[in-house]
Amino acid sequence: MSEKRSLLVLHGPNLNQLGQREPAIYGDLSLREVNQRLEEHAARRGFSLETVQSNHSGVLIDALHDARDVVGVVLNPGGLTHYDIALRDAVAAVDLPVVEVHISNIHAREPFRRRSVVAAAAIGQISGLGWRGYLLAIDFLIDEYGRRGRLGFGSSGRQP
Repeated sequence: MSEKRSLLVLHGPNLNQLGQREPAIYGDLSLREVNQRLEEHAARRGFSLETVQSNHSGVLIDALHDARDVVGVVLNPGGLTHYDIALRDAVAAVDLPVVEVHISNIHAREPFRRRSVVAAAAIGQISGLGWRGYLLAIDFLIDEYGRRGRLGFGSSGRQP
């Protein structure tokens, strides 16, 4: 069996507006520029990325369900973070480690943004480090799952 050498990066609603939407909060890089930097970073580590952006929950859920030959998933659920139980359940259902990423610090923003329904189903959350939070998630997944196997959290990578 060949070693898995790719990761899935999922971008939720409105992330297609990066670089235009509230740059003081989300930065001035476009999603295309962010993806290019992520792909270059992963390539330097010997991995490829598949990136998907959708403003529709079902597309992200389908991408999770269809993810077969990846080491793990980096997920920025955007506004779905706070209420989308179906997306949370999809994260819990897949046998893959999923790292939740947010460009802004959701815990320092409006009260409705401080709660993530996805967090408990993910193996971890990175919030408030701008687009570089994706890099940390990629490095974590490669180091912990792509090189040495699983951390011992069970088949999904989540702690019991």
